[in-house]
Amino acid sequence: MNRKTVLLIILFLLLGYVIGTHTGSVSSGPEQPINPYIPRVSQGLSEKSIAFSDVVKSVIPTVVNISTTKTMERDIPFQHFFEGPLRDFLEPFRMPKRWKEQSLGSGVIVSSDGYIITNSHVVEKAEVIKVTLYDKQTYKGKVVGMDKKTDVAVIKIPAKNLQAIRWGDSDKLQVGEFVLAFGNPYGLNHTVTMGIVSALGRADVGITDYEDFIQTDAAINPGNSGGPLVNINGELIGINTAIFSNTGGYQGIGFAVPSNMARAVMRQLIEEGKVTRGWLGVTIQKVTPELAREFGLKKPAGALVTDVFKGSPAEKAGIKRGDVIVGLNGIEIRDVESLRNRVAQTEVGSTVRIKVKRDGRTLHMDVTIAELPDDVAMLSSSRMDEVEEDEGTVAGLSVMELTEDIARQLGLSGSEEGIVVSRVEPYSPADEAGVRKGDVIQEINRKRVRNMEDFNRIVSTLKEGDVMLLFINRNGKKFYIPVKFFS
Repeated sequence: MNRKTVLLIILFLLLGYVIGTHTGSVSSGPEQPINPYIPRVSQGLSEKSIAFSDVVKSVIPTVVNISTTKTMERDIPFQHFFEGPLRDFLEPFRMPKRWKEQSLGSGVIVSSDGYIITNSHVVEKAEVIKVTLYDKQTYKGKVVGMDKKTDVAVIKIPAKNLQAIRWGDSDKLQVGEFVLAFGNPYGLNHTVTMGIVSALGRADVGITDYEDFIQTDAAINPGNSGGPLVNINGELIGINTAIFSNTGGYQGIGFAVPSNMARAVMRQLIEEGKVTRGWLGVTIQKVTPELAREFGLKKPAGALVTDVFKGSPAEKAGIKRGDVIVGLNGIEIRDVESLRNRVAQTEVGSTVRIKVKRDGRTLHMDVTIAELPDDVAMLSSSRMDEVEEDEGTVAGLSVMELTEDIARQLGLSGSEEGIVVSRVEPYSPADEAGVRKGDVIQEINRKRVRNMEDFNRIVSTLKEGDVMLLFINRNGKKFYIPVKFFS
């Protein structure tokens, strides 16, 4: 084999190797393993997710759908318009005077023998109540009792061995805790939403007479009313009641009746068929920063006593006007609403320990709670129509003697003493403080004002810039107003 032949063989071998290597790389190439991104979820987060699912599984069988039917009526004051020749023409457009209306709400099973708690506005005036359980079984519900003052109602279904929710202690709730809201919003059965406790002790919302709402941002919508609000242990800590909304739908603010209040109401409705509330026998007002300074308090908290009913438990215990109630049975009284709700939920005939601030001293008094009289809040709304003459002007308000005739116009008894505000100058300190025409001033700086002579004597001792602490009787309602003095 000559040299030329050897070179050709080597060249062919090299060419074959190159072609083989290149062809292999095109046809197969290196493997591209499928390896998508997998997020690293912490074990703690995963466990929390499972825990929430477990809570939902344990609670949702206790949630019920409540469907009601009621007869609605409409007054037609211009019914005679439908008489005569145009009657047949207008008949198709005529609104019915009576019709059936259906509505949806929620409830929660609180006992294995069929007791269900919901809102009173869900079942009020209902002629037919249909209760649908989680397993789709349907029962006819019967109202055991309703309490409009807390918007709590109890209904009963003829069922046994039901799964009931566990009660929680709403007094132990803290702002920021996770909560779950259950219900049937817009007819979407057994919906659950999650949020936190946004605030506690919400009052002056204008929904019920006795307000101590839990505020939450867990989504609550129409149809959620009466459903349970639970903590992360699956315990009932509230009854979903209302939303704050400009649109009628969820806007991040919902309110629930605390479970402790709902449970106390429920027990009385089941056992007695009505709710009996405790009564201390005082009228009270909010302690503002200005009033806190005038009464020597370190902070604006508690409930300021403005009047004590004769023969009431408070009078018998020694509570006086001007006392600030700051505690009841060792629990701090934050404001007027907390005192009113605590007393209302106290068993009639039981004795409570009241903590009072009086002239810089701290006093403790034992008070035996009585039953709230039905007519205790009935006050006259009469007003003074005319005043012909002013007898004194100070701090932007004009005053005059309280005569029997004026007292009668104001709905007060002839035995009431004081002087009457006949005019309040717009934008004056008195106006800005909230003094109104027709108010009866009965004290200035804790000193009794019986007539104009007392008024002038006390005012003469005041200096420019001093604060006048006025004790006002307005149509029978008594309270304090601080007003900056100027002559």
